[in-house]
Amino acid sequence: MYTRTKTFTNKDGTTRTYLYIVETVRKQGKINQNIVANLGRIEDMQSGELDRLIESLAKFSKKKWIQTQAAKIMVEYAKEWGTDLIFRNIWEKLGLKETLEKLLAKTEINTPIAEAVYAMVLNRISDPLSKRAVNEWIDEIYRPSFKELQLHHFYRALDFLIENKNTIELELFEQTKNLFNMQLDMVFWDTTSTYFEGNGPAGLAEYGHSKDHRPDRVQILVGLLMTKEGIPVAHQVFPGNTADIDTFKAMIKDTRERFLIRRVIFVGDRGMVSTKLLEELDRQHIEYIAGVRMRKAKAVEDILKVGGRYKTVSDNLKVKEVWSKDASRYIICYNPVEAEHDRKAREETAGKLETKLKQKGLEQLIGNSGYRHYLVLDKPKVEINYRLIKEEARFDGKYVLRTNTALDSAEVALAYKDLWRVERAFRDLKSTLDLRPIYHWKDRRVRGHVMICFLALVLESALYRSLKLTDSYVEYMYLIRDLKQLKAVELTFQEDRFICRTELPGSSYEAFKALGLRPPNHVIEHS
Repeated sequence: MYTRTKTFTNKDGTTRTYLYIVETVRKQGKINQNIVANLGRIEDMQSGELDRLIESLAKFSKKKWIQTQAAKIMVEYAKEWGTDLIFRNIWEKLGLKETLEKLLAKTEINTPIAEAVYAMVLNRISDPLSKRAVNEWIDEIYRPSFKELQLHHFYRALDFLIENKNTIELELFEQTKNLFNMQLDMVFWDTTSTYFEGNGPAGLAEYGHSKDHRPDRVQILVGLLMTKEGIPVAHQVFPGNTADIDTFKAMIKDTRERFLIRRVIFVGDRGMVSTKLLEELDRQHIEYIAGVRMRKAKAVEDILKVGGRYKTVSDNLKVKEVWSKDASRYIICYNPVEAEHDRKAREETAGKLETKLKQKGLEQLIGNSGYRHYLVLDKPKVEINYRLIKEEARFDGKYVLRTNTALDSAEVALAYKDLWRVERAFRDLKSTLDLRPIYHWKDRRVRGHVMICFLALVLESALYRSLKLTDSYVEYMYLIRDLKQLKAVELTFQEDRFICRTELPGSSYEAFKALGLRPPNHVIEHS
């Protein structure tokens, strides 16, 4: 069916035109047009009746109705919303909003500094690897209060943070402790480094031992104090040439002055702990739990020879306490599952080596560190060191800890296992919450930048802890990706404005559930 018009001439010479709905039909091989309806004179219909008729008929056609309604709707924007909904909730639960407002009330500052701090923290969580400035990024986030922020607010906010660092950390510590009902009888300390592409601030950016393997760059050291659950408590920034022992002494003094923590224990793995460092910790009466190198250490060889029964801590952990001749205390940790894995791996390597020794040249075998370890090189003769293969069995499934604490041997082993949370936090600090790039060249701005990263890490750790308490084991990286896909879409319908929420993508609902937070309604009238 379709429309057509027909015009008639009046006696006085004027014309009148009618609008018809017609259909084409075939009768006896001929095509004819049948009038289905006479809609009336077109001049009368154009006064408004035709529009109402079209609109009325459109609802019976799905395609036309959608096109008609869509013509009335104007989409203004679609902005990221999910990350703000989740992390603003955590921000306020941790008392950061209240703390910053209370501190600002004591100043003459009347600019949105607290909002600028939050914007920078959210940026580190949502878009940490971007090289864009925060004042550009905020345009992509649905948070109306971000509209009032200007570039100078962010610089002023960094200064404000450093001026109030100790107070913020202390109040945040108390709020976190209460929120998660934590018993803080033990905390951990570790340091990491991060380098500058340029010169950095004089006196702070210095050459030193680079944990980034960039000795050609000036750097700073960042020390982090954490609970055994992996939640950050405080941090400090040191010049890049500061020795680890000096950072630890500074942290001990600061912690005893600011926090009522019964015990601070230095926990370090085999890669970062030296005999010299442990001796200095003993002299300073600082408690520690440290992994020690297993091979080529006479003290460890003697300790492993000491007999005695292991104490069972769990299915995959047994411990034995041994005292050395110099009155140092060691804990031998044994994992039966790992021992079987080590045995099979060693025997497999030895078997492959026997085969390859017959097939390949000496250079190829020496180039493989796994093979070279079990070879005796007595040119031109090359033999497999079967005695070493046999001796290696004493290391299967074992690692050795040294400690000067009075903790039970099981507590020592479990505390060392908790070190992975601290190490994960540092990986987050330098990757997910990448400290680089550092564009600031003033001392206080660099420290302010690190403070922003610290606060972001606190918020992320709080979400991670909340997810765990609700037995949600969603992969954190994918959760953040899904939250970024939750959008706020602003629509204008006639003269009214609305905010529409997109559907909850992927695992994003897990974050709302963990926080006991209800997602916003699908449609909200814009104020």
